[in-house]
Amino acid sequence: MTSRAPLHRLQPRSGWAAINLRELWEYRELLLFQALRDIKIRYKQTVLGIAWAVIQPLMMMVVYTIFFGRLAKVPQNGPYAITTFCALLPWQLFASTLTQSSNSLVDNAHLLTKVYFPRLIVPMSAMLGALVDFAIAFVILIGMMVWQGIAPGWAILTLPIFLLLAMASAIGVGLWLSTLNVKYRDVRYTIPFLVQIWMILSPVVYSSDLVKPPWRTLYALNPMVGVVNGFKWALLGTAPPPGAMLLISSAATIVVLIGGLFFFRRGEKSFADVV
Repeated sequence: MTSRAPLHRLQPRSGWAAINLRELWEYRELLLFQALRDIKIRYKQTVLGIAWAVIQPLMMMVVYTIFFGRLAKVPQNGPYAITTFCALLPWQLFASTLTQSSNSLVDNAHLLTKVYFPRLIVPMSAMLGALVDFAIAFVILIGMMVWQGIAPGWAILTLPIFLLLAMASAIGVGLWLSTLNVKYRDVRYTIPFLVQIWMILSPVVYSSDLVKPPWRTLYALNPMVGVVNGFKWALLGTAPPPGAMLLISSAATIVVLIGGLFFFRRGEKSFADVV
């Protein structure tokens, strides 16, 4: 007599569902496969391939240095070109992760309707792909620092903290937008505009010292304020040590991430039907 295989029934939960981190770990190979697939698709049939990860921030640095640094005389905490490039790296990581994760569910609709897996894998894979681009551009930044004779101090040990904050804020916002994008398809058209406005509100091409004290608390609610200032301080030592603004930005990041996780889980049960 042969034993019968156990029967597993999959059904959506009602209300707010808990975050199952153990299930995410069990599907880690799928997460890596999805991230590698996204990277290959992004640079498939391109002339320069993954070199675009370096060309984009370099070209942006040149343009900002000419128009903002030389012509408009916008102040930065240190040499304008290398300080701006340093700020662009976490910003590019944030913007790329946010954009890709926000559109990930709609772009992978064929997977959501065919097989079960933790849906969090889809937007999280975008973060891993953006990390590859960040790592490549970071090597260029190190080369620029060596060329300029800039040696980071002990503050560089705090760099992983700011990197985690950038990823957490990007995936947090991406979870909110990806969930809304499944139901309201015009959300994807607002994302480029949102990214542009967000960059203006972040100290990428200017110093946060331009924001005067009455507005600094409200300004610091932007999670990328603490991240960008932290990168400048940790790598170049040109910005003042992060203090109250970093605490406010970190608190905002935690709120956005936790809220995004639960909002995503609540909407997850209807993804396959709506997408």
